Amino acid sequence: MTTRYVDVLIIGAGLSGIGTACQLIREKTGRSFAIIERRDNVGGTWDLFKYPGIRSDSDMLTFGFGFRPWIGTKVLADGRNIRRYIEDTAREYGVFEHIHFGRRGIRASYDSSTGLWTGEVVDERTGETEIWTSKFLVGATGYYDYDQGFQPDFPGADDFTGQIVHPQHWPEDLDYQGKKVVVVGSGATAITLIPAMADAVEHITMLQRSPTYILALPSDDPAAIAMRVARVPDKIAYRIGRARNIALQRASFQLSRTSPELAKKALLKQIKLQVGDKIDMKHFTPSYNPWDQRLCVVPNGDLFKVLQSGKADIVTDRIAKFTEKGILLESGQELEADIIVTATGLNVQIAGGAELVVDGVPVNTRESVLYKGVLISGVPNAMIILGYTNASWTLKADLAAQYFCRLLNAMRDGGYSQFSVRAGADDFAESSVMGDALTAGYIKRGDGVMPRQGRRAPWKVVNNYYRDRVSLGKDELLDGVLRFDKITASARR
Repeated sequence: MTTRYVDVLIIGAGLSGIGTACQLIREKTGRSFAIIERRDNVGGTWDLFKYPGIRSDSDMLTFGFGFRPWIGTKVLADGRNIRRYIEDTAREYGVFEHIHFGRRGIRASYDSSTGLWTGEVVDERTGETEIWTSKFLVGATGYYDYDQGFQPDFPGADDFTGQIVHPQHWPEDLDYQGKKVVVVGSGATAITLIPAMADAVEHITMLQRSPTYILALPSDDPAAIAMRVARVPDKIAYRIGRARNIALQRASFQLSRTSPELAKKALLKQIKLQVGDKIDMKHFTPSYNPWDQRLCVVPNGDLFKVLQSGKADIVTDRIAKFTEKGILLESGQELEADIIVTATGLNVQIAGGAELVVDGVPVNTRESVLYKGVLISGVPNAMIILGYTNASWTLKADLAAQYFCRLLNAMRDGGYSQFSVRAGADDFAESSVMGDALTAGYIKRGDGVMPRQGRRAPWKVVNNYYRDRVSLGKDELLDGVLRFDKITASARR
């Protein structure tokens, strides 16, 4: 059995893991590190998903790293180019040599007497178990299960004679040329698949139980184009565009919260201008307020264009059962299909499914609360990265990584070896850290594993970039909750 030591063990080589590794280097922490990655490539989500048209659902000026510009004028980017951006960033900062691919984290145990984490890792190519010890642990795996997407138990699914496909595991050889396709779902995946597949299929239908708010944006950012024409240096253009888009995102969210009827009216009006009188607006009018669930974005209104062309349509109804030929709806209508795509969402898990243990006691993440949205109560020397639910994931991931480096450097300068935070019983709220923000199905399903929301600062997750930038980047580290400790050499022995 192989045993290795590093100062920082990072689980996951997606946006969060690569970003954290780069920050450890940029902030001159002097800490050795390794990244454990189950897949054979970097990129995480952007290496896993291969379905047609996969793209970001946040603008690339905020979805890119704050420390390395995204070069280009596209508002949204396709999955292949996002993965390449992550890979290029890792190469530029010399991170690749620290990544260990094909490894799955099974268990991570912390011993407060020695101040060390012990990670049990399986090399899935050989079956060998490796032991990794480290002073610090970073969970950078996101919050969903890579092995299995969420698939409801559809009655009659075994009767369907066609093919059922989940976007999380898209078959490379799937032939949908000239076929009838039904996409079940109304989220970002569904609205991406419809225009991406429309030209090749005979017909494609988006079957939704309830509508989603959709915003059409230009495919290319006019301001980015103007700055490129004016030959504004890439780094400056990126900084300007990023600041502008952060402000616009925040303003949009705040408007939806303070004036939901006004926000709803504006969103529905821009859709009406796109679809005209041909398509019933009931398919675009949710029963909830804007940003009660995440807003979906379509570049150049591509979804609306294929709906107008007749190659695609939307049906809002509930599934009674699958049939031999397709799907029978509760209204009595039957949708014929050769292929059914179940874009029905994700299963949620924490730390890539690895078990966390502190001093021999398993950690129940549902019974934990997060300090400033990054440190787990009662779990020393560990950070978890959860991006924003109402803005770009990377904005929060960047702040979390920078904060972690602040902690490490302060501990180094003060001769400390352990940080920890502990919450009191009255610091816990009933909902999860994501429950106050959105009502999407995957968030409700994840309630059993997600940490609780806090009642007050510093435990309350606010999903506000401007406030987090101060809290994580400028506020005093030792605020009476965060504690630094020294573990003696004798204790380590």
